[in-house]
Amino acid sequence: MVTRRSLLSGTIAATGAGLLTTGGLTPLLSTRSAQATAPAPAPSGTKPVTVPPPFTVRMPLTPVLAPISTLGGQDTYAVTIKEVAREILPGAQTKVLTYDGHFPGPVLRARSGRKVVIRHRNTLTMPVSVHLHGGNVSPENDGGPMDTFAPNTSRTYTYPNQQDGAGLWFHDHAHHMESEHVFRGLSATYLLSDDTDRSLPLPAGQYEVPIALRDARFDESGQLVYVMDDVFGRTTVLANGRPSPYFEVAARKYRFRLLNSSNMRFFQLRLADGGPLTQIGTDGGLLERPFTTDTVGLSPAERADVIIDFSRYPVGTKIVLENTLGPGTPDQVGKVLRFDVVRTAPDPSRIPGHLRTLPALRPATVQRNIVLSMDEDGRQEPRGFMDGQVWDYQRIDQTVAHGSSEIWTVTNTNKLAPHNFHMHLVQFRVLERNGAPAGPAESGPKDTVRLFPGESVKLHATFDTYRGTYVYHCHLLDHSAMGMMANFRIR
Repeated sequence: MVTRRSLLSGTIAATGAGLLTTGGLTPLLSTRSAQATAPAPAPSGTKPVTVPPPFTVRMPLTPVLAPISTLGGQDTYAVTIKEVAREILPGAQTKVLTYDGHFPGPVLRARSGRKVVIRHRNTLTMPVSVHLHGGNVSPENDGGPMDTFAPNTSRTYTYPNQQDGAGLWFHDHAHHMESEHVFRGLSATYLLSDDTDRSLPLPAGQYEVPIALRDARFDESGQLVYVMDDVFGRTTVLANGRPSPYFEVAARKYRFRLLNSSNMRFFQLRLADGGPLTQIGTDGGLLERPFTTDTVGLSPAERADVIIDFSRYPVGTKIVLENTLGPGTPDQVGKVLRFDVVRTAPDPSRIPGHLRTLPALRPATVQRNIVLSMDEDGRQEPRGFMDGQVWDYQRIDQTVAHGSSEIWTVTNTNKLAPHNFHMHLVQFRVLERNGAPAGPAESGPKDTVRLFPGESVKLHATFDTYRGTYVYHCHLLDHSAMGMMANFRIR
């Protein structure tokens, strides 16, 4: 079982110095005010491994999984969950937990209406559970926190993909272990496309690039250091598994499928020159209409589908993708990725003014209030709560009528700690944030939504597919491992 440690010592120190304050964001810490923990020393006789300067390593493309069979109207995969050593920091081999040896996890490309079957073989020394985050799947295929499979065993998951195209992902969900397992690498991208998406003239092929963002902490031998609630120690930002890398692009439009696979870190992303970003999608797929913005926010587990047009830059230009949100200093966590414009290329793609039509919301028959909170009294092992209770896998917290639509008002009552809210099975719609209509970035289907201290969101969800028991929880995984999770049963 993962050892729990307090968030509060770090969070209290952060007030006024760069975490999150009620209702909004604060910028990165200054270098002098940043709090750091000394890394473990390197083994005797070896040279300490250090994080390289930004933009000295290339960002790799994530490999695409190949099915072992496409017969019978389904794509079948065989995946081995295993520990391997991979180069993350130059000159070091870091032990990581992986799907098929890939760090970060690979990309699985699926199609709406075509079944995917994945047989996972667990070669670790700990039990695991594989959850398709954002997937509309039956309870036995959901990868719930207690539905684990043991070392040296296998488990087959079936995904019917009876849902609209979306940028999903899968990750470990074994309770009390999910936090450390995901931190050490057990997450991967699942891109589900549909006819609508494929019919649009958006950038495709080599110009559609999945990017998994996260943070990490390393010791002086280059090994990952896991400490529960380590919001200040994880100060190395990784893009596709490499520290603040560069990525060569052509002077044309690119579609970036962004995933925040961090345990705890919130990103607020912008181009250093203030240039425009066009957001076309979010967790649950395409928006109805694209919108232009200068910043994209991602709490842990959130996704954004973004187009950047590099044709406005001459060849030779270098543009930095920045993170403007702490904790950490600009030098530590402010430089996410650099785009290097190295060539010209033809560009037949375009961004339509209308992307898809979302179905009308059904009338809601039930309203519920959900409260997220955690101990903020400085105790050594704080607890996380849903409606004042620590998760109990045997307790049903909400009972939902199959086929119904409901409005859930979710509130973060903490004064210091940020949270977010993820519901299994359904893609919901955000109606309001703090009493005001949701902004354009939250206008499409979502499965994860941020909640800064004191914030409240109103969600509309329809439960018309599977019956059974599922969970909802804070997707700051260190918080859900501390108990900030609850069960709902659809019947």
